Amino acid sequence: MAKDLENEARHRALSRIREARTQQSQGVQEWMDLIADGDRTALARAISLVESTKAEDRVTAEALLKLAAKKAGHALRYGVTGVPGAGKSTWIEAAGVDLIARGHRVAVLAVDPSSHRTGGSLLGDKTRMSDLSLRPEAFVRPSPSGRTLGGVAEATAEVALLCEAAGFDRILIETVGVGQSETEVRRMTDVFVLLLIPGGGDGIQGIKRGILEWADAVWVNKADGGPERLAAAESALAVYQGALSLLADPEDGAPPLFGTGSALNLQQVHALVDALEARLDEAGRNGNLQARRTRQWRDSAAALLAGEALRSVQNHPKFDGLWQRLQEEAAHSQILPIEQVRLLLKNLD
Repeated sequence: MAKDLENEARHRALSRIREARTQQSQGVQEWMDLIADGDRTALARAISLVESTKAEDRVTAEALLKLAAKKAGHALRYGVTGVPGAGKSTWIEAAGVDLIARGHRVAVLAVDPSSHRTGGSLLGDKTRMSDLSLRPEAFVRPSPSGRTLGGVAEATAEVALLCEAAGFDRILIETVGVGQSETEVRRMTDVFVLLLIPGGGDGIQGIKRGILEWADAVWVNKADGGPERLAAAESALAVYQGALSLLADPEDGAPPLFGTGSALNLQQVHALVDALEARLDEAGRNGNLQARRTRQWRDSAAALLAGEALRSVQNHPKFDGLWQRLQEEAAHSQILPIEQVRLLLKNLD
């Protein structure tokens, strides 16, 4: 009997979501009510909607996000990045379990790299965080990075907003790894953790300067396995500390936290989370958190303007034909990409 009632409730929920996707305002409100009540199916489908690149989905997505914004604002966001193989997923799972033990509800947004050839993505983080994904207080959502730079997916900030509306008060965003524009994640999070590995000091040239100077915590992971491994971790940390001492003070005025440890050592993870939570608490009291949020809104608006401008151009009825013609002409001449763009915009007026 209980199972039948549960199935009937789920059927009604899916029906309401279908109504919302046809842009009925009542359906959108009911959809948001389901999300706020903790319905994971409703949340997952809302995330798929805001990640959609279809123009017809944007109206409904924006209506849903507007409602979500009214229920958001209470969560704190961690950004976690690092070199490939630094153990980001392992650390996030351990930190997520630790935060749950403190009474928090945790959402993990794990961004997987997309193939530039096929556009596909493995989306394997939910498998790697198997313990955390089974927790009722946690929600793990892998998303493809798509064509966006910055180590995050195009809709990551919007997905975080939906998770906040669903009652998750700690959002952990894992990026694809240190890369050309990885610092984008710093612009949507309240604390930014950079994970490195022992013996990585010699590879400091491969890490973008912005990542180092914006890091709120620099932690050399995998500092286990014996004295030699620990010595290598301490040596690598000293190199990064030396590099940071040459850079300007962070905008928020707080120097970064430094440390070594292992994501497999729950006490060490607990100690780092303790320090990060204390940093966030202090930032809330001295106004740094609000200043950071203000910059986030500004940067988010600028990013959205760029994205909307691009979509507007691509949705122009003349775009496909003109762009194809310019591509064909470029293949047989020395026309520069910037000239292609200027010609395109001139002919779309």
